[in-house]
Amino acid sequence: MDGGGGAFAAATGLAKPRLSLWDRILNWRNRRVAAPAFQAWAARHPLTRRRTRRSAEALHDLVAGFVYSQTLAACFDLGVFELLADGPRTAEDLAPALALDPFEAERLLAAAAAVGLLAPRSRGRWGLAELGAAAMGAAGVREMVRHHRLLYRDLADPVALLRGESEPETARFWSYTSGAPDVDPAEAGAYSALMAVSQAMVAEETLAAVDLSRASSLLDVGGGEGAFVAAALRANPGLRATVFDLPSVVARAPARFAAAGVEGRAETRPGSFLEEDLPEGHDVLSLVRVLYDHPDERVRVILSRVRKAMAPGARLIVTEPMSGGRRPTRSGDAYFGLYLAAMRSGRARSPARHAELLSEAGFTDIRRPRVGRSFITEVVTARAG
Repeated sequence: MDGGGGAFAAATGLAKPRLSLWDRILNWRNRRVAAPAFQAWAARHPLTRRRTRRSAEALHDLVAGFVYSQTLAACFDLGVFELLADGPRTAEDLAPALALDPFEAERLLAAAAAVGLLAPRSRGRWGLAELGAAAMGAAGVREMVRHHRLLYRDLADPVALLRGESEPETARFWSYTSGAPDVDPAEAGAYSALMAVSQAMVAEETLAAVDLSRASSLLDVGGGEGAFVAAALRANPGLRATVFDLPSVVARAPARFAAAGVEGRAETRPGSFLEEDLPEGHDVLSLVRVLYDHPDERVRVILSRVRKAMAPGARLIVTEPMSGGRRPTRSGDAYFGLYLAAMRSGRARSPARHAELLSEAGFTDIRRPRVGRSFITEVVTARAG
């Protein structure tokens, strides 16, 4: 690109790229769009001003996105949604319960309404909007928002993070991904609890996409404290299941099984899927949010151990956030891409890349069932060849 962009590229020592005709057309378009004079003209012209306004608003939302997310965090922390659950109230009514000055309460409520969480009502009152009601019932979202305080500190200098020049707190939080044979129980409790809450949504999507009604036995590899297994057993009364994970992690599973009323059909096996053979004799194995924690060489080890534990024809379920590949997605490539950078381990892979790794490990009949909310999880299934 001519001007500032081209000068910057030249200063870095990059050679000029080879351009197709379509590349040249897009470069011409981009030079026009980047020019301040063109932007001013396009904002006024009847044929372009609507598109220009949408583009400007989208760019503004990217700039302001952190403020929007912190508005949601404040509403969660202060219990705004619960305080409005019985009906609309004024800022003056809410201020004492929020421990805020009425003016600051009004500021927060207006901000929440601006991002769609609340809605103005008559007589100066504020009520729940549909999005706010959904947020109130989404325990997984609430816990992730609280967890994001740690991630946002890591992202304060995204360039240092990407260059490996910082020491991200997120990596310490998820230290088990380093391949340690076990972790401190207190540390395991912190991340297991967060995973269990978020896995409720993952389980819902996965079990809607994959039929386990004819399965007899499920082994959930790296299954944490058993959130996915508990959901699978509740949905499939004829199923039995085992959770395999680090000792300090699976120690938390029996309490979850008891609370779900499935303790008679669930058991745990402690161990490391990176160092030990997996239990055999199950017709379905699952990897729920496991592979994306690890680099390719470690994924190959995991899939090799999984395949070794499976009889021919047994089914494997891989469910986790996935990259969009050549069509990047906000969830898989932007959010989880940078989140995994902060973890200092793993990557979000496309369904096609999962298929390649599964095929290398000896799996066949690789499929991609449709899911309802792909920003929560994607699913790939395969059979042991």
